Amino acid sequence: MKKGTIFEGTVERVKYPNKGIVRTEEGLVTIKNVLPGQKIRGSITKSGKDRMEGRLLEVLERSPLETGKVCERFGICGGCTYLSLEYESQKAIKEEQVKSALDQALAGQGTEYLFEGVQDSPCHYEYRNKMEFTFGNEYKDGPLTLGMHKRGSFFDVVPVEDCLIVDGDYRLILRTVREYFAEKGTSFFHRMTHLGYLRHLLVRKSRAENAILVALVTTTQIPDDQELIQGFTQRLLALTQKEDGKECLEGNFAGILHVLNDSTADVVKCDRMEVLYGSDGFGEKLLGLDFQVSTFSFFQTNSTGAEVIYHTVQRYVEEAGYSARALDDGDRERIDKPVVFDLYSGTGTITQLMAPVAKKVIGVEIVEEAVEAARKSAAANHLENCEFIAGDVLKVLPEIAEKPDFIILDPPREGIHPKALPRILDYGVEHLVYVSCKLSSLVNDLASFRARGYEVERATAVDQFPWTANVETICLISKKK
Repeated sequence: MKKGTIFEGTVERVKYPNKGIVRTEEGLVTIKNVLPGQKIRGSITKSGKDRMEGRLLEVLERSPLETGKVCERFGICGGCTYLSLEYESQKAIKEEQVKSALDQALAGQGTEYLFEGVQDSPCHYEYRNKMEFTFGNEYKDGPLTLGMHKRGSFFDVVPVEDCLIVDGDYRLILRTVREYFAEKGTSFFHRMTHLGYLRHLLVRKSRAENAILVALVTTTQIPDDQELIQGFTQRLLALTQKEDGKECLEGNFAGILHVLNDSTADVVKCDRMEVLYGSDGFGEKLLGLDFQVSTFSFFQTNSTGAEVIYHTVQRYVEEAGYSARALDDGDRERIDKPVVFDLYSGTGTITQLMAPVAKKVIGVEIVEEAVEAARKSAAANHLENCEFIAGDVLKVLPEIAEKPDFIILDPPREGIHPKALPRILDYGVEHLVYVSCKLSSLVNDLASFRARGYEVERATAVDQFPWTANVETICLISKKK
């Protein structure tokens, strides 16, 4: 089929990430934002010798799998992909995607690996503990909106005040902030002209403390904005006042912040920050340990799902011969405590969870704010064998005197820097645990591990992001015997 050809077909399966394979009379077409079993109409966007790609024009028939509940903006908002399915159906799609990708990456490994499937998220709805919302409008010259980017659009912003993956406090804050700035007639930052004031609203919430952190991100294009910002703060604080017949927050504010950002890029970035109320962080608890979470520090966005991930990491470390349970049982002489490197350590969650089994754990993280939060957490948890280093893994590793016996990797979505990976492999440790939030990055990195004599012993995935196309994958990687 030529570019621009209109076609109809049925979606056979969905490959990671969100790539539907549609069977047509002329062959297979890859198309995004579809579900297995749907009959669709599409348009060819690329036509090559070996493959065709298209874009979705219309769903002609729903999939038999679409029996779940949806919000008003499903299919328009770019957040959820599988919300119209039952939970087990969307989990089964992810399980097939992960297993297929790993099988292909590990073909010819020599020894079979154990795939343990996809583990459930304990919370299927209202699980997000962090959201970044964008100010804009839903259509050109439309009223002010605050929400998520429209699927496939760089400009249009969709209101998501009935979103199912955040709880009622997020929805109330979202509506309140939008209404306040709409009343004031405040402009939003236009991505083409680079003119306007309102940019983003960052909301975080602690499950342990029921504490809420809100950061309003603006430009400096309203020099005299004191009265506007003061009104914003007062409007939010009023949501905590419980009165009969008035909708109010379940949680309380840990902090309300004003972040200034004059960059042209459409990202949440901080040039300068002012604390309007409270502080710039709060506490969270995972697996019995206390953690400090600051405004911009990395922390898993699904707290209950994070505990499943970290339980799995602990279990894989035990599989490699280092048992925290054995230490608790008093069998300390039998355990040869390792030096552990936790690379891309964020707020130091894994670092601290490894402390009981390790001689020393060194966490490396490029975000200084996250490193400072990790140090405070370790002190609060009375862990004296944790060291946190702020810096790029690529640059920091040559400066560390200690050599690791075990390495845990939890890199950002793009995976490990190509120049950092050889340095990690040069340590020659017997075992590593790789935690990945992007399956394709993990698959790319596994080729380098295999080339250096490593193989995957076991792997599992955690449905850390229900209803989206994303999944967390964890591998125990070991030297060939």
